[in-house]
Amino acid sequence: MKQQLYLWRKIKDKGMSQLIGLSALMMVGILFLILGYIFIKGVSALNWDFFTQLPKPVGEAGGGMANAIVGSFILLGLACSFSLPLGILAGIYLSEFGRNQLGTTVRFAADLLTGLPSIVVGIFIYTLIVLPMKGFSAIAGGIALGIIMVPVITRTTEEMMKIIPLTIREAALALGIREWRTILSVVLPAALPGIITGIMLAIARAAGETAPLLFTALGNRFWHSGLDQPIAALPLQIFTYAISPYEDWHAQAWAGALVLIILVLGLSIATRFLTRGRYYFMR
Repeated sequence: MKQQLYLWRKIKDKGMSQLIGLSALMMVGILFLILGYIFIKGVSALNWDFFTQLPKPVGEAGGGMANAIVGSFILLGLACSFSLPLGILAGIYLSEFGRNQLGTTVRFAADLLTGLPSIVVGIFIYTLIVLPMKGFSAIAGGIALGIIMVPVITRTTEEMMKIIPLTIREAALALGIREWRTILSVVLPAALPGIITGIMLAIARAAGETAPLLFTALGNRFWHSGLDQPIAALPLQIFTYAISPYEDWHAQAWAGALVLIILVLGLSIATRFLTRGRYYFMR
């Protein structure tokens, strides 16, 4: 009887392990299927002009998305300058001092913002910034993307800092180091690789957003002329070209999607490379 029960448990264990492995394989397969399809559709439209020239007028073939590529980097830079300090400091507060009603409220707000539709963020920034400024701008677009990034960075920072063993904090305090210095000089550096991974996840999410930029940055077919003016972005340009009736624009939309994926993937790989071997506090 015991032997039969053991065999049955072993069969169930192997069956569930194979099911989990099959699910993981299917997930990876779907990812590579999407990436492969975008590569096949977009690689034919990639050329030097795509990265160096502005979009051509309607009905004229050729041109590129140089202004949109630069615009995306500008918007992401503005978003990071707004979201990184706010998100990291909020995450530190939740991890170290957030065991109270205020911490519960901040944690709930971050979770709520994570699931908030991006178009709602765009409408909010449109009302808060675009209407008072009487114009679309890169600043409004950057703040909209920053709001999308803040909750991801906040929760990631909190969870990564909670992973750091309590003994490390106690050892630093036993040496006479002040609490704030322990947090900034000991705990935060130990959690930094995981925090950077969360930041890259937030950047990847913001980099592909289109809806909030329609209400804030608007788009521009020329080089940007200032942060208080409309600015182009890859998601906006892809959206505009994808809904157009021109085959050449459709091909460039696929190429823009491929470039966007490569940029995000490149940033992720670079982050993994730069932070490899730095989890020594967690071992």
